[in-house]
Amino acid sequence: MLNLTHLASFIQLYETGSFTLAADQLGVGQSTVTQHIQRLEKHLGRQLIDRTTHRVKLTTEGEALLSYARGILEMNGKVLSLFGQSRLRGRLRLGVSEDVVASRLTAVLEDFIRLHPLVDLELTVALSAPLYQMQDMGELDLVLAKRHIGDTRGRLLYREPLVWLARDPDLLRLRGDQPVPLIAFPPPSITRKVAQEALDREKILWRIVCTCASLSGLTAAARAGMGVLVQPRSMAPEGLREVSGEQLPLLEDVEFVLVPRKGADAALIEALSLLIEARITPQAAT
Repeated sequence: MLNLTHLASFIQLYETGSFTLAADQLGVGQSTVTQHIQRLEKHLGRQLIDRTTHRVKLTTEGEALLSYARGILEMNGKVLSLFGQSRLRGRLRLGVSEDVVASRLTAVLEDFIRLHPLVDLELTVALSAPLYQMQDMGELDLVLAKRHIGDTRGRLLYREPLVWLARDPDLLRLRGDQPVPLIAFPPPSITRKVAQEALDREKILWRIVCTCASLSGLTAAARAGMGVLVQPRSMAPEGLREVSGEQLPLLEDVEFVLVPRKGADAALIEALSLLIEARITPQAAT
């Protein structure tokens, strides 16, 4: 019998084209994805991945398996939705902070819509503070966002440090008489506030050189060398490097939390929360 987990890793590997990216999307280690592919190949007695190239490429046998693997997983989801606990139905309004969406939300959404096809899932992406405001107004059922250290709102998922990021930290040439060029989300933004307060405590001058509500926009500015960007360490965009503590002050940690709305459908909230907790953990963030 084919292992569904192995098939899921095989499909994710094909879709991402990388063992590393597939592992990130699945929330497991790269070695685990490698083992899944090896065991699948051993079970079928066929080589599925062409290992003679630098890029991930399917063999003829791998291409033949692909459509069947997708069909098997789709059928499994339908069976679960018909007979399992996934007979949930209704509407669930999810709010997610911008940086989480950019890094590891895809796998959560894929799992949820496959396991609970009768649930109408609505997704809102924004900064943490506006998401909390929308929830207070009854517009969101569940929020996945950041909170300041000491804030008691929500259920803690994990905590990690914020870091300064730049295209080339060695070329920043930060001097006491020149303000630090900041690339930041618009207020209210937790990362923006933490960065500004850290600089103010050390009496370091700063100026905002780029403001954008989209992480992709901020990343583009940072990659262009406009200035420094603050992000959770595990969510540092590609092409940016961490600035050492000798150049800029250390930043406080940030916490990621799940916040359900009072009165929301408890079964729907729990179903999605379990998937989020399984995918978005300290282990997944490393």
